Amino acid sequence: MVADKENVATASSAVEGEATSKKAAKKQAKEALKAAKKAESKAANMAANGEEAGDAVDVSAGRYGSTGLIQSKEKFEERKFVSVNELSQPEYRDQVVWVRGRVHTSRAKGKQCFLVLRQQSSTVQCILAVNERVSKQMVKFSGNVSKESIIDVQAKVVTVPNKIESCTEQTIELCIEQLFVVSLAKPQLPLQIEDASRPENADDPEGLNIRVNQDTRLDNRILDLRTPANQAIFRLEAGVCRLFRDILTAKGFTEIHTPKIISAASEGGANVFTVSYFKESAYLAQSPQLYKQMAIAADFDKVYTVGAVFRAEDSNTHRHLTEFVGLDLEMAFKYHYHEVLHTIADTFTGIFKGLRDNYSREIEAVNQQFKAEPFKFLEPPLILEFAEGVKMLREAGIETGDEEDLSTPNEKLLGRLVKAKYDTDFYVLDKFPLAIRPFYTMPDPNNPIYSNSYDMFMRGEEIISGAQRIHDPDFLVERAKHHGIDITKIAAYIESFRFGCPPHAGGGIGMERVVMLYLGLDNIRKTSMFPRDPKRLTP
Repeated sequence: MVADKENVATASSAVEGEATSKKAAKKQAKEALKAAKKAESKAANMAANGEEAGDAVDVSAGRYGSTGLIQSKEKFEERKFVSVNELSQPEYRDQVVWVRGRVHTSRAKGKQCFLVLRQQSSTVQCILAVNERVSKQMVKFSGNVSKESIIDVQAKVVTVPNKIESCTEQTIELCIEQLFVVSLAKPQLPLQIEDASRPENADDPEGLNIRVNQDTRLDNRILDLRTPANQAIFRLEAGVCRLFRDILTAKGFTEIHTPKIISAASEGGANVFTVSYFKESAYLAQSPQLYKQMAIAADFDKVYTVGAVFRAEDSNTHRHLTEFVGLDLEMAFKYHYHEVLHTIADTFTGIFKGLRDNYSREIEAVNQQFKAEPFKFLEPPLILEFAEGVKMLREAGIETGDEEDLSTPNEKLLGRLVKAKYDTDFYVLDKFPLAIRPFYTMPDPNNPIYSNSYDMFMRGEEIISGAQRIHDPDFLVERAKHHGIDITKIAAYIESFRFGCPPHAGGGIGMERVVMLYLGLDNIRKTSMFPRDPKRLTP
């Protein structure tokens, strides 16, 4: 009986083992079929995308991706970077170089990706194509890098048979071997650089070209400043400041720096910003005027300054800002203030010549977007008296008084009349009425209605106001009282003339306005990097 039971158990166990083995085999077969179908599906997808089976292995691994956050951990001294605008030089032809720039545009299709790399105003075409070192994955990654991202590329400089008209570097392109994202831009930009770069006055009868309005530009100024025209404008501004300094330094001037927080309004009137100064009130300087004169009294003889000027004028016009860069100068003279007038006028001529001769590329870049007639000037500059200007306006049918200041429309009209008669965009108007000038202006000794003061104009708009200053303290007190100025608040200024001061004259120039008018632009906000006006305090 025992033996029978053992035989039955053994038989039962054998049956169970056979069943389990069949079940396992069935499961294994099912999994193998599933794997085969998955492999088949993957192969089909790869074939549909034009990939080879070998692409499953990324041959470009480690040659593209993100650099990660650069924290100055590594130096990579072996990476010698080349500027985009130098790539066309013969020494780089067929060489492998490193270049850093922004993704201006990108277009990926199949096994190729075309990028335009931008560095400031310079652009170059780049290409990635699948080969033994560039994988499909690398091409796909490169095509997905968002516009305006900063990337490093290692690439071979290759000469192209036909010019690439859409780039500044037209005779070469870069064949990318490595690509790393240094700083990723967000994919949705508030404005497109291509749109912000379009010519403003180009013929577009059907309105097909996208325009970016001024507020959008200024609200997103960082992006707006990347356009070729803006890059050029602010390099031109740097040029104006450099030329101003160089020309005056060559004439024996000394650069000085004056306070921007002062105890009394420097120009008189109520157009000043009041600031809290400990337990008192102070003002932001409307001009370095008083301090330039004090420097002359201190025997500096010829001085200039470049710095911020503040005007609390609620003027929402095309040419007014509440903060701008003042180019100011002051100079002692021997016997006649025209010694100074000619120095200033000749300085402008030098600036215009310097811009024309040294910044033609920037001028052309601005002109591509903002079309304007070339700026014209005479050597020596044209000088007219205020009365002559009034006469020209009256002959053109404009009613204006002998002691009435020029309105903006009359300024522009006079500019057109002068251009038509003398073929110049720059001229000097001398002998302004005394009643419309600041308290420190010297009256004309030959006619009490007028003064020894002058304005200079570009394209019919004033860009400098200047005059001989009163250097006699008693006469200065008299004129200050006439203008209703509290003498106690300018006591230090008046006192400086009691120790002896040479006759002197000077003027203040609005740098942004000079650049605006030289380039023929329609709004001063185009020439202020971060403009301040009554309605804008950011960014």
